[in-house]
Amino acid sequence: MNTQSNVVPESSLRSQTLVAPGIKPSQQLYWSVRRELWESRWIYIAPVAVGALYLLAFLIGSMMHLLDKIREGPNSAQLLESIERPYNVAALLIMGSTFIIALFYCLDALYSERRDRSILFWKSLPVSDLTTVLAKASIPLVILPLLTFAVTVATHWIMLLLSSGILLARGLGVAILWNHLPLFEMWVGLLYHLVAIHGLWYAPIYGWLLMVSAWATRVPVLWAALPPLAIGFAEKIAFNTSYFGALLGHRIGGDVEGGKLMAANTTMHPLMQLEPVRFLLSPGLWIGFLVTALFLAAAIRLRHYRGPI
Repeated sequence: MNTQSNVVPESSLRSQTLVAPGIKPSQQLYWSVRRELWESRWIYIAPVAVGALYLLAFLIGSMMHLLDKIREGPNSAQLLESIERPYNVAALLIMGSTFIIALFYCLDALYSERRDRSILFWKSLPVSDLTTVLAKASIPLVILPLLTFAVTVATHWIMLLLSSGILLARGLGVAILWNHLPLFEMWVGLLYHLVAIHGLWYAPIYGWLLMVSAWATRVPVLWAALPPLAIGFAEKIAFNTSYFGALLGHRIGGDVEGGKLMAANTTMHPLMQLEPVRFLLSPGLWIGFLVTALFLAAAIRLRHYRGPI
């Protein structure tokens, strides 16, 4: 039986050094990102589907609850909370779905092209490993946060129009709804949260998963989860401490100055979460950037030498 080598032929590696005439590196990166979006259409179909399902649930259930609160009078103590809560829940559900999408995308990004042997074709093109890995990293770091924001804003607008239509159909005014719903402030807080936490703070997580995706020969999700678990258990057994687990929890929980996750309080009201100066000066952010750079450099190196599985 002949065994396949994991090493890409030298002629294929030499093709990586070729530069397509007239195509700038920025253009190569742009078209590489376009290729990722074309091949992984599920990354934007899934959050749209989540938004659509939530709109259906909102139309059936939440509006009836809101109508009851409005009938109680504009000075109801729970009116403001009743108006804002469905919009906050919609944002959190879409954010949660895109975060899960980002994790699975990173695990599959470099692994799938080796599994289906399409890496042989992509390596024959004059596109460097650096450009390819950066294009894949831009999906969770840039594209998905912006996509989450766009889908959430569209969902909020449809919710607002549906609410206004139902109120008018019931003979109620829409002024209460429009006056008590600070959508612009909510969107500013949402955009900051997505860029700061989901884009920048989670960068080491995405870098680690991309490196594992470039290295693993099978079941990358296990290789991504087992080393951190093993380190945590080894530390606990050897030193009876849990600093590594606390570090991971700190990173995953987004517990950073100027960018804490809004888990305990789901409100996204006027700029209350915005402390960008503290966030940008946080040592944990810059250490995370360094770790991310190391992981991505390893992913680039691994993709250069790894062949089909």
